[in-house]
Amino acid sequence: MEILFQQIVNGLIIGSIYALIALGYTMVYGILGLINFAHGEIVMIGAMTTITLLNLLVSASLGLPAPVLVVLATTLAIPVSMLLGYGIERIAYRPLRKAPKLSPLITAIGVSIVLQNMAMIIWGKNYAPFPAILPTMPHHFFGAAITDVQIVIIFLAALIMLSLVWLIQRTRLGTAMRAVAQNPDAAKLMGVNVNSIISMTFILGSALGAVAGVMVSANYGQAHATMGFVLGLKAFSAAVLGGIGNLGGAVMGGLLLGLIESIGAGYLGDLTGGFLGSHYQDVFAFLVLILVLVLKPSGLMGERVADRP
Repeated sequence: MEILFQQIVNGLIIGSIYALIALGYTMVYGILGLINFAHGEIVMIGAMTTITLLNLLVSASLGLPAPVLVVLATTLAIPVSMLLGYGIERIAYRPLRKAPKLSPLITAIGVSIVLQNMAMIIWGKNYAPFPAILPTMPHHFFGAAITDVQIVIIFLAALIMLSLVWLIQRTRLGTAMRAVAQNPDAAKLMGVNVNSIISMTFILGSALGAVAGVMVSANYGQAHATMGFVLGLKAFSAAVLGGIGNLGGAVMGGLLLGLIESIGAGYLGDLTGGFLGSHYQDVFAFLVLILVLVLKPSGLMGERVADRP
């Protein structure tokens, strides 16, 4: 039973991160009908930038508490990811908005490869360790161990997701985003600046991705230039599982995928008689993706697609 509780805790932690990244995918898809496969690389750049800034702040010996240094480094790194997200939309996707759907998809994959190689040039191919300045002493609940960092990840992710839902449902920006997702031509006739709203969607998604990248690197103690590829694919699987284009579906899909992956990895060795170990946990994300596409392509909560002419 202790193993089960521990895997549930692990699943909630990684599932919260998947949900944050999946929100970036689902917002862009809901408005443009585009899968932004470069989103995983934005997550990676957010993590690598934060680690670089954090190392500089630690070296500067400012005398600030470790959590304040992490918050400061993250706050400085978020605009970098936001600017990158805006640039990708403006340069790579906007000129192809009226092109066949295959063109922006190929472009998204190309942008992902370019960003990955740029990161290798800037930071190298080796793993970048997250500075060991945060407390690692675990707390024990019902036999499961969880650190302060992991508690912060769960609650911060929940707060961000609730704030995003509030923004989409209760603000003028959110109303404009929903109008563009429903019918961009009608929104334009009502005075909505469609290009600005689409850019803002990319900017918000990139900010979420940067925070998720910091969470991943703080949880695992490292980051690297290729981390965004698998993270992006898993988050995309989570978005499809919940219903891509559906914010609630992205959150539910992320949490479910995290739990499925974690619990499956915890018992995979026993179920296969030791033939497969926990390092095969990535298989679960893609098995889930295949099953959802075969059995319920619209996702568990239904797909929301823009009403386009």
